Amino acid sequence: MAKERLPVTPAIRLLRAAGVVFSDHPYDYEERGGTAASSRELGVDEHAVIKTLIMEDEHRQPLIVLMHGDREVSTQKLARRLAVKSIVPCRPEVASRHSGYLVGGTSPFATRKPMPVYVERSILGLERIFINAGRRGYLVGIAPAVLVDLLRPELVEVAV
Repeated sequence: MAKERLPVTPAIRLLRAAGVVFSDHPYDYEERGGTAASSRELGVDEHAVIKTLIMEDEHRQPLIVLMHGDREVSTQKLARRLAVKSIVPCRPEVASRHSGYLVGGTSPFATRKPMPVYVERSILGLERIFINAGRRGYLVGIAPAVLVDLLRPELVEVAV
């Protein structure tokens, strides 16, 4: 992806409209590479690459979980925290329908459907994070406070 031809996704439109200062980080997308591939391509710590996960409860109510790239979500802990029976990842086609983005390019910003957002608390302690901008192979660097300002998330401690 050439630097001068960066995509203008709904997430980028929202960040610009909100006056958010961000840096562009395009990279060569690797199918099933996940945050390990993007952190390697960009030369940044995988802990600072934040993945956007679309999950659902037993009533199929969707939600977004933002987690460090090098950690997993304890769905059991999250379900207990939310007082629901279970939390499971959405199937890719369902996640795309809820978010409006393809899996691998999911951004928490400007999703098609409004969903509650849960952020792993320790993310806010980082100096800078790298998060998907709504297209495979395209992350933006932002201050973690942007998540709080724009998404109004609930903070959780569900990393494993």
